[in-house]
Amino acid sequence: MPDHDATSAEQSSSSDKAGSFGAVFLTTFTTVFLAELGDKTQLAALLLSAESGKPVLVFIGASLALISSSLVGVVLGRWLSRVLPPQQLERLAGILMIALGLWLGRQAAMSMFPLG
Repeated sequence: MPDHDATSAEQSSSSDKAGSFGAVFLTTFTTVFLAELGDKTQLAALLLSAESGKPVLVFIGASLALISSSLVGVVLGRWLSRVLPPQQLERLAGILMIALGLWLGRQAAMSMFPLG
């Protein structure tokens, strides 16, 4: 007779790894929302809305642009998850975030303290 407790434990652990719909949705929404606050994209939308006087069109355009760029990230992330093991993918993401932080820090420093 099969062990139902072992089977259900395996199923629950595999679904825990993937995360529930609500948890993944909330984490994604919060992370992207906070990351986008006050960035250049939001400032560009603010300026475009003020200049054009057509906030609805700017909202639609900015929303479609964010959806499109997010789609690229999701598709690329899905492909990378199939090609690379999870630990290597996490390491690569960490290295990329550090590199982006250094690059943005360098840009900020150069704009605050121009050479010459």
